[in-house]
Amino acid sequence: VVAGQCQSLTKLEAAAIRQIVAADNTTKRTIMWQSEVEEPDAVLEYRLKGESSIMTLPTANTEFKDDKTLLYLHIAQLENLIPGRQYEYRIGYGDKRSDWNLLQTDTGKTVKALIFPDSQSNDYSDWEKLAHSAREQNPDAAFFINMGDLVDNGEDHNQWRAWFDSLRGIIDVIPAAPLLGNHETYDLNWKVRMPEAYLQLFSLPENDSSVRRNQYYSFDYGPVHFIVLNTQTEEMEPLQPGLLAEQQKWFAADVEKTDKPWKVVLLHKDVLTYEIKNRSDRKAGISDVGRSWMPLFDQYGVDAVLTAHLHTYRRRDHLYDFKPDNRGPLYILTGVAGNVRYPNLWVNHPFDKAVAPQPETDNYMTLEADAHALKLAAFLPSGEQIDQVELHKGE
Repeated sequence: VVAGQCQSLTKLEAAAIRQIVAADNTTKRTIMWQSEVEEPDAVLEYRLKGESSIMTLPTANTEFKDDKTLLYLHIAQLENLIPGRQYEYRIGYGDKRSDWNLLQTDTGKTVKALIFPDSQSNDYSDWEKLAHSAREQNPDAAFFINMGDLVDNGEDHNQWRAWFDSLRGIIDVIPAAPLLGNHETYDLNWKVRMPEAYLQLFSLPENDSSVRRNQYYSFDYGPVHFIVLNTQTEEMEPLQPGLLAEQQKWFAADVEKTDKPWKVVLLHKDVLTYEIKNRSDRKAGISDVGRSWMPLFDQYGVDAVLTAHLHTYRRRDHLYDFKPDNRGPLYILTGVAGNVRYPNLWVNHPFDKAVAPQPETDNYMTLEADAHALKLAAFLPSGEQIDQVELHKGE
């Protein structure tokens, strides 16, 4: 890192500038962007807001080719930031620089986050409207979560471009915490492949596995330890055998290390199965994902589990040993944020306690936490609240 000032700069119109959560967001943050031309001298510059001294961080210039499209990816890992302070940063190369963007570090004490379910779409305009409405209604949100199936087809570079373009003014100001969904693993022929684009487009906290880097991870924000799991175990088994066992071992070690008051798990696929209206071949029950993970959530005292994939909002009971029991975590199926919707498809599950208005459209959620309370709420794009629940401890 070098301090200095750049003179005689010209404007840079940068593509897909994004903040990504770090393992510890009080002192660290990851910044990424991409370009269609090589930028071998690419840099990130940052400073405390209101101060003139600029710190400069050289960045990688990595080639990534997918869907017959060549991109250059740039990653900057900021460290030794001051907790609870506002910074600003810009990116560039040569004599070109972008505008300054805001960056707020975590205080470690309280947090508010936006939660977006599947944003998968065939037209990302609805996703863009929802994301920006949610941000306008929650300007105090520190970061956002996207619960997997970010795009409809993981190899389609136009969909990734639309996803990033839709988040301009959000993802460059607050960091993203993405999940890997099944649609990230599809190639252009709708066959399962390694989720190459997702794994390259997001540089996520380390999970101690070079083979499974960016597939699952954990991070702290405020008083919450978030654990992001990869539920693509069945599809990825032929490609990378042993994912489930390796991930379960990692989960146990990870959750035992945290001293945060709250533990929240994020999954793309749901822990329950639902009956579909007018079909007799599906019954309400526990999914394979649920059978694999719910006993561990019970064992390690997870407070809340958020899921997605079914494109419907459902708050459930606390579940323990696969049954309603307040000893277990609260489970919420987060809904849908894109325009691929399944209105009136699902028969209510016996464990459902609250359901979004039917026929279902899109929605988003918020999470707010301090050391003693964790509040989760669900909203329609208009800002109308459709559900809320609070957990309490240590008061």
